[in-house]
Amino acid sequence: MPWNRRLQRARERLDQRMALLPPASQVATPTKGWIRALRDALGMSAAQLGARMGIRSQSVDDMEKAEQKGSITLASLQRAATAMDCTLVYALVPKTSLEEMVRARARSIALAAIASVDQTMALEDQAVAADLEQQLEDYIADYISERDLWSGK
Repeated sequence: MPWNRRLQRARERLDQRMALLPPASQVATPTKGWIRALRDALGMSAAQLGARMGIRSQSVDDMEKAEQKGSITLASLQRAATAMDCTLVYALVPKTSLEEMVRARARSIALAAIASVDQTMALEDQAVAADLEQQLEDYIADYISERDLWSGK
């Protein structure tokens, strides 16, 4: 595949960094959120955390509820983390490697295009190529640009 080498190296570097992270299932957000889970584990009351953050205990409760709903800001999480002597770690973790995502997307686009051509050829009683894998590779090499992978659905 004639992919952009710079983009391919960027994907490889990110894939290497992501490989160091634990599986997402091991770091799933606690039911009541990270702030509440850490605060409870530390034996820290909402009033105590609020005092460390310079806010009221009701504001801590509001932050915890916002985290549960998924509407908390990163800035608020950072402030809470700092007040509990923690480090906020923020990441978007792909379900597969980035390289696999790109190749799967290219394959999906090629498959849709080839299926359309094959259907048209079958309707016109023209021969349909048997080697689908080779057709996919050729189509990806000849017609798909990384720049266009994420246009459309």
